[in-house]
Amino acid sequence: MNQMPSWAALCLRFIIAMFVGVILGSIVQTQFNMAALQSIGVDIPLGLRIVSTREDLIHFGPIYAALFSVGFIISQAFAMLVARRLGKPWLAPLCAIAGATGLWVTFLLVNRVAPMPTLIAATRDTFGLLAMLGTAAIAGLVFGLLNSQTTGRARQPKFLIVVLGMSALALPGYSENLQAQATTAGTVPYHIDTIAEGLEHPWSLAFLPDGRMLVTERPGRLRLLTAQGDTQVASLSGLPPVYASGQAGLFDVLPSPQFEQNQQIFLSYACGNHSANHTCIAYGTLTERGLEEVEEIFRVDPAKRGDAHYGGRLAWLPDGTLIVTLGDGFDYREQAQNLGNHIGSIVRIHPDGSVPDDNPFIGDADTRPEIYSYGHRNIQGLVVDEQNQRLIAHEHGPRGGDELNIITAGANFGWPIATGGLDYTGARITPFNQYPGTIPPLLEWTPSIAPSGMALYTGELFPEWRGDLLVGALVDKEVRRVRLSADATHAEDVESLFGELEERIRDVRVGPEGAIYLLTDNPEGRVLKVTPSQ
Repeated sequence: MNQMPSWAALCLRFIIAMFVGVILGSIVQTQFNMAALQSIGVDIPLGLRIVSTREDLIHFGPIYAALFSVGFIISQAFAMLVARRLGKPWLAPLCAIAGATGLWVTFLLVNRVAPMPTLIAATRDTFGLLAMLGTAAIAGLVFGLLNSQTTGRARQPKFLIVVLGMSALALPGYSENLQAQATTAGTVPYHIDTIAEGLEHPWSLAFLPDGRMLVTERPGRLRLLTAQGDTQVASLSGLPPVYASGQAGLFDVLPSPQFEQNQQIFLSYACGNHSANHTCIAYGTLTERGLEEVEEIFRVDPAKRGDAHYGGRLAWLPDGTLIVTLGDGFDYREQAQNLGNHIGSIVRIHPDGSVPDDNPFIGDADTRPEIYSYGHRNIQGLVVDEQNQRLIAHEHGPRGGDELNIITAGANFGWPIATGGLDYTGARITPFNQYPGTIPPLLEWTPSIAPSGMALYTGELFPEWRGDLLVGALVDKEVRRVRLSADATHAEDVESLFGELEERIRDVRVGPEGAIYLLTDNPEGRVLKVTPSQ
């Protein structure tokens, strides 16, 4: 009778097979990512393709190995247990089938719990998913063939117990007012007060001419506060239906430039359902208790699946047109280069939703006429600098590559052809940090700070900060003060502010009196007011 291989030999065979699966999987995902770029016309020389493949083996490989190993351990133990009953000739094919099945289940579980819709970009379409599963099947086949000549019966159950224990060890890897005084290098002393609390993931704040405040809450509520922060109406009625899930929900609120005459406010929000949703824009007339005469004026076309990357910031240009920032939907990143849809773009419309005659792509039959700029990932910070006549925006990168840009009409800002960031798995999204025909950022944050709301400080209370940008940072839990050069060709991240709060900052606004207002992104979020220390 053939003897069961020693545990050292068995483990060595397992490691060899897993190594094969990880190497093949990394190579396959790199080629699918490169192919997606080539499908939108990006030229990738062979040398860059080889470099990207090598870099992914270094950076993506270890993360993928952690994901791959759990399903592979369990699936191969199960295959060996079944082969013990069916006979050794079944071992190799069973291990191959089990390898593919184990990876498929791993992808399902990881995509369910991860904040992004699809963790590994190569699996966004069926062909890519099948190719990745094929690499796991090959790894399982290797493991089965290596053991087919030496597999005995006596210790199979013990092997099952051991590998299940190994998988169990691997699993944990997945998964009153506040007053503050701060004086740091280059920072003026300030004082922070909580003026409103108990808001569920507040997203945006806007001031009405009489000093009252409107605050959106991501689940779909619009709260009206007094100038002192007391709740006047906890949830205004009449809002359009909001799809709230993950990053989807109610986003920005923006009063009309003629609010005192028409009482209109504009809202951005996610509409639809998980299978088909959009970023939508509507306006309505504000009354004492809610909105009336609500009308949708714009929605992103086409619909997308998932609940990530909507953009959603609003701003008025001096000519009275409305700027709307949009996201790439995460799984649709290549569509940010497709002018035939709105995904991953900034659009410019009139307040009634009609298209301005001087938009940059008017007259192009293959381009959506609302598009003002494109090649964006997920813009959640927007400022109109009227004094210098410029539109400033920042956008989220993945792992790094957050960008600050001055937006020019008709420009391509590069996503996903050019970025300084890696995917969340460590994989290369593109071989290019810059690419001909695209606009490089003025400032890039790597690693990512996850920029959120942004304000241009123009008040009198903090003269040292006048003219600077205040950028909320979700990951870093602070506000970054950024200064543009005189010629606006580059920007400098000057300092970090309000880090003592240790809270995700979702929005930053400058109040009519020059104070700075912050929204904290929590289930029990707050409105904070920052004033100089006395």
